[in-house]
Amino acid sequence: MRKDFYHNNTARYNKELEALFESLVQQHEQKLILMVHRVVKSESQSRDIVQNVFLKVWEHRDSIYSVQNMEAWLYRITKNELTDFLRKAAADERLRATLWNNLQLSTHYTEELLNARECHSILHKAISRLPPQRRLVYRLNRDKGLSYQEIATELSISRHTVKNQLSLALQSIHRFLSGSTGLLLMLLANTFTM
Repeated sequence: MRKDFYHNNTARYNKELEALFESLVQQHEQKLILMVHRVVKSESQSRDIVQNVFLKVWEHRDSIYSVQNMEAWLYRITKNELTDFLRKAAADERLRATLWNNLQLSTHYTEELLNARECHSILHKAISRLPPQRRLVYRLNRDKGLSYQEIATELSISRHTVKNQLSLALQSIHRFLSGSTGLLLMLLANTFTM
């Protein structure tokens, strides 16, 4: 009986740890990749480094509950992994050459990132001007990927109302973006001429 109790509690504890780990990955992975990318300027190397970070977290999962500042802990592990990577890169001629080439390309990447942020900001402004119900329907469809029927069920409205609200939202966003056409065309021109 005691053995079953221990086994059940251990299984539940392991499931909780797995759920916490998955939550950490979902919440922090992209931020860490962007942070590492600023240094190494390579998407694949950034992902590899962050994968190593989460591997270290998994290896030390038993101490997760004792961590007081999870974000600081993750950034510390990331900094250490990045330092290790850069040490290896300094010793490896091919890796050093790859990093140098990526650094040369980073200027272009930075400009694209700024353009994308500007476009995102304009789109966010257009969405924020939608009436609350319409905005909610738009976000459920575009951000969460819900179908018309799923939205209708979740909001207790008809599928037809969802379709109409989404159509009106898209028209409103289109009108708003049309008013920002000059800025958008300039951003798109910069993006495609580089």
